[in-house]
Amino acid sequence: MALAFDEFGRPFIILKEQEQKSRLRGLDAQKSNISAGKAVARILRTSLGPKGMDKMLQSPDGDVTITNDGATILEQMDVDNQIAKLMVELSRSQDYEIGDGTTGVVVMAGALLEKAERLLERGIHPIRIAEGYETASRIAVEHLERVANKFEFGESNLEPLIQTCMTTLSSKIVNRCKRSLAEIAVKAVLAVADLERKDVNLDLIKVEGKVGGKLEDTELIYGIVVDKDMSHPQMPKQIEDAKIAILTCAFEPPKPKTKHKVDIDTVEKFQTLRLQEQKYFDDMVQKCKDVGATLVICQWGFDDEANHLLMHRNLPAVRWVGGVELELIAIATGGRIVPRFQELSTEKLGKAGMVREKSFGTTKDRMLYIEHCANSRAVTIFIRGGNKMIIEETKRSLHDALCVARNLIRNNSIVYGGGSAEISCSIAVEAAADKYPGVEQYAIRAFGDALEAIPMALAENSGLQPIETLSAVKSQQIKDNNPHFGIDCNDVGTNDMREQNVFETLIGKQQQILLATQVVKMILKIDDVISPSEY
Repeated sequence: MALAFDEFGRPFIILKEQEQKSRLRGLDAQKSNISAGKAVARILRTSLGPKGMDKMLQSPDGDVTITNDGATILEQMDVDNQIAKLMVELSRSQDYEIGDGTTGVVVMAGALLEKAERLLERGIHPIRIAEGYETASRIAVEHLERVANKFEFGESNLEPLIQTCMTTLSSKIVNRCKRSLAEIAVKAVLAVADLERKDVNLDLIKVEGKVGGKLEDTELIYGIVVDKDMSHPQMPKQIEDAKIAILTCAFEPPKPKTKHKVDIDTVEKFQTLRLQEQKYFDDMVQKCKDVGATLVICQWGFDDEANHLLMHRNLPAVRWVGGVELELIAIATGGRIVPRFQELSTEKLGKAGMVREKSFGTTKDRMLYIEHCANSRAVTIFIRGGNKMIIEETKRSLHDALCVARNLIRNNSIVYGGGSAEISCSIAVEAAADKYPGVEQYAIRAFGDALEAIPMALAENSGLQPIETLSAVKSQQIKDNNPHFGIDCNDVGTNDMREQNVFETLIGKQQQILLATQVVKMILKIDDVISPSEY
């Protein structure tokens, strides 16, 4: 840390505890920041594309996660470096906004940083590089608009939506059942979508999983699945045309809030108390029967006496149902959540065509299916799988597919995948670079080169010769002037992504380029890093 001297030559301290702080400045700071960003990108590079590898992450408390979803990997990695944290936030914001493309956006940012490092070594000022990148990202985003295709889909023609979801799922561990999972995702999104407003509320889609069975058993239920069973084993397991009372009040006599003591000194008094309690339970059950309820779903528990009474009065009940599930049940059945018994009325009951309890395999696991609801705008995707990790990874994969379907309903423009959009943008950016006088031209050209990192990584992960494959596809695109040629990862025998049905959403791709450029600009503008040194 540099010392400052006064006019008499005496040193004085500017920073508090400055001998304990380390400082990097100028090119050294930029180089260390860039190498941190590149290190994170290098980790994710191998898990890009349909042949990408998975990462296994162990948390401090021993939980193991196996995934190739960029956002999940970075989230669980517990990164310490500040610049690496920026990359983690970059993939998180792509995940929140688009839901897909979280790996690609980090690989892209890493490539941009790598190219920027070479330009810095040549002595180009970082601000000029940042401006060049900004210009180039604008050119690329406009070019994507031009090469994008719009496609029409309707209730009867879901194929384009399914194909796009299949592209997303093909890079996941679940790719052997990608067709059925893509169909489930599309049907779930369309069930809750408001096509006039082009809006989809993903909160209405509940993704539930249970270990056992196989991935192919995954199903879409037009209703709600609750991981609970009837409170008494002798209650009916199947109720048709159910009228459901949804209660958040406890099924027991009220307790005063203050501290209290009841003195009972004779048997008669005890008897009276018992009868009083019993009457209270009786009244509660009768109230539910009077309004016409045939099933009670309660947020709290109730004791054995209430349970016994409910059984005798032929009123099936489910207890300890969570608040979120209660809300979904209320939305699906069109019922109202009742906080007090006095407010229970016929209008507040929810209606479902069928409520049934289903048991799985030889275990005693049972779940409650609430189907054929009055308002089927709440659906459940029920995942089966061999172990917990498969189910967790399937949930993450389906989340990506649901987000892609939602984005297509919002904006039905697509670009072709397999790196074809990036190669096409790279060609457009390089062609535009010559029009800019000044140093920015180098940065724009570097941006064009960096765009090729994604197709290059796809080729590398698929076991192809990366440079040969990329240059062949690039020359083919230029020769035929066709932006649909990409890397043939699955070895189908054609490079035309239109024939292979590999689509990606336009807004997802544009977001990737814009977010990566923003983060790289931010990293390039840092020229001084002052940090407390480790003890």
